[in-house]
Amino acid sequence: MKTLVIGSGGREHALALALSRDPGVTEVHAAPGNPGIGTVATLHAVDPMDGAAVAALAQQVAADLVVVGPEAPLVAGVADAVTAAGTACFGPSRAAARLEGSKAFSKEVMAAAGVPTARSLVCTTVAEVDAALDELGSPYVVKDDALAAGKGVVVTSDRAEALAHAAACGRVVVEEFLDGPEVSLFAVCDGSTAYPLQAAQDFKRIFDGGRGPNTGGMGSYTPLTWAQPDLAQVVIDTVVQPTLDEMARRGAPFVGCLYVGLALTGAGPRVIEFNCRFGDPDIQPVLAVLESPLGELLMAAARGRLADVAPPRFRDAAAVSVVLASAGYPESSSTGAVIRGVGAANGVNDVDVIHAGTAIVAAPEPGDPDHQHLVTAGGRVLAVRAVGYDVADARSRAYAAADLISFDGLQRRSDIAAEPLGVVEGAAARES
Repeated sequence: MKTLVIGSGGREHALALALSRDPGVTEVHAAPGNPGIGTVATLHAVDPMDGAAVAALAQQVAADLVVVGPEAPLVAGVADAVTAAGTACFGPSRAAARLEGSKAFSKEVMAAAGVPTARSLVCTTVAEVDAALDELGSPYVVKDDALAAGKGVVVTSDRAEALAHAAACGRVVVEEFLDGPEVSLFAVCDGSTAYPLQAAQDFKRIFDGGRGPNTGGMGSYTPLTWAQPDLAQVVIDTVVQPTLDEMARRGAPFVGCLYVGLALTGAGPRVIEFNCRFGDPDIQPVLAVLESPLGELLMAAARGRLADVAPPRFRDAAAVSVVLASAGYPESSSTGAVIRGVGAANGVNDVDVIHAGTAIVAAPEPGDPDHQHLVTAGGRVLAVRAVGYDVADARSRAYAAADLISFDGLQRRSDIAAEPLGVVEGAAARES
């Protein structure tokens, strides 16, 4: 099987790595990719937002399967262009990707499907927001209705801050606050059938202890030994299958990854949000312990034949990813800082360094005009992922390897997957 991965971040590097290690995958291509992806895939300079160009590239490299990583191309309809050209694509259509593209639409679908979630109100004016804050109470949860790159939500007890965020966004969804640990559950879907992957937990705030602003994610781990043993099946039965049935009823069957962000409340699992793709970094540790072939699973989903393959299997192991971010993140990011130590970290047993925001630049030096440097090129720069026999072992390995990497302005949390497990910042802060 020849595969083409669309995107350039850490999620896409993790997917490319998993596909490159799948005995059934003969070639991995990526567009546009990044320096890390380039070590396991052939890179192509194609805009991931250009559906026609992506479809043409798939034909050019004779790809059997296209895997679209980021949400923006999916919301823009890139999967539609690929499938229309006759290539199998793992990723929802434009119509189905509205589950992430519009928080209001997502809430509408959840209500119609009877999915357990937070009470919410859609608001377009300051007066409506003001009334919604009164009705739903503090802590206030205000979400940008549209895609917001992981930073579209404010969870605060400061009413002025909540109102200011709403004013900056325009159309927003105001929700009741859901208390309890937050969990990421990924379901591989073919429009009618779904298989759950192993649950993970990620850490959204920039600073230790869940302090500071939201980010796209500063680290993650799996398995969640503290969660209820039947969590995955409960979520499939009460959330994923009803949602697939409702989307099919609307004429927009969901094919791809339905990412369910959950709060494990005292009343049971409640949906915080849906995403239409794998999460980053929370998919990274999940893929590290996936034992069964990823390519076969994604192809079966893309072809509507998920029931014909066995459910995914996972190793009896744990994995932890620790994100290394650049100076100024998440409000801004710095670029061009030379990164050192990636080779040494990659050389540690059971460790992968996942590239997210990196670039290679020529740095002419006397006597060595072709010398090249790996440099920062985004907010989240790298993730150090380690596998261990349990979470504590994987965590120790990940931080030991992360200690080998340096660049000016490096930021990282020191409490990813720390004890006590299952206790993280408020669940309603989850937003990708």
